[in-house]
Amino acid sequence: MKAQTVDVKESTGRILCCTIFRPGGKKLLAKGHVLSEEDVRLLETEGMGRVWVTELEEGEVGEDQAVMMVAQEMGCGSLEIRLAAGGRANLVATEDCCVLVDDELLKQINCTASVVIATLPNFGFARTGQRLATVKSAPFAVAQAQLEALLMILRERGPILQARPVRSPMVGVLYTDPLNGDRARQLFENIMRQRLERFGATANFVLSTIEEDGAVVRGLEHLLRAKPTTILVASTTAPAGPEDVVGRAIAHLGSHLERFLAPVEPGNLLLLAYKDEVPIVSAPGCFRSAKPNVVDLILPPMLAQYRVSGWEVACLGHGGLLA
Repeated sequence: MKAQTVDVKESTGRILCCTIFRPGGKKLLAKGHVLSEEDVRLLETEGMGRVWVTELEEGEVGEDQAVMMVAQEMGCGSLEIRLAAGGRANLVATEDCCVLVDDELLKQINCTASVVIATLPNFGFARTGQRLATVKSAPFAVAQAQLEALLMILRERGPILQARPVRSPMVGVLYTDPLNGDRARQLFENIMRQRLERFGATANFVLSTIEEDGAVVRGLEHLLRAKPTTILVASTTAPAGPEDVVGRAIAHLGSHLERFLAPVEPGNLLLLAYKDEVPIVSAPGCFRSAKPNVVDLILPPMLAQYRVSGWEVACLGHGGLLA
């Protein structure tokens, strides 16, 4: 692909190499735009005699076509693709969703010389209409051989990004205190409401109980009968983990302990378990403040009914220093 200046009258069908502005700074035509007969007439009206253009050579694919092809292969779920100026394609959420990103595949694709992709963080929450990712190509054109190799990788290993919808999640909350469960509710309920509202959720099922083995077991059993999307246990104490009252109660239910300890601050004493497919989360100290903590990192995928693994919790260490 070679750039050259040509007479405006001869530029139809060619690719504009630089953005053209009107006097005063208003954009007339963007770089990368394929000139039509109407564009030529517009340029002549503006007094333009010659323009810098280029055109595709054999074995090249135009930037707009290239980014659209990559965008169609790299993402799935509740999203749509919108072409933008300058060889860009944006993936936009069509409903509230949690973004799941294959980080290793993203790195591999971004090592190519022709196309790069930027996404929201893995487990990120996105509102309807929010941009989830952008695909950007090299200016004007991409080598067809490079594009085909990239598309083959995506078809074999993709997608890079999933927009997993968050649809009417049902959240159960159990407040516990060694002396009076209602005390925990009074202390934490406002913070809990603020945290859940960030992700379009509310506390649908709420119980308070004294922090004693039998009482906590009964409280969790009652919440599980409501079939919530997830259960959060908010305790006024700082439990030590699986051996404390909350941990023992979760084990008594026959739950699977997925992970204890998270490489996140605040929130390193996270305890994550599953009773069947319902996640139960105990995060000591994380409900005292609305500031970001480990609960904010793992709640979006749980609300989207994605099963967060212990390995994925372990991977939160990169960027896990939140405060």
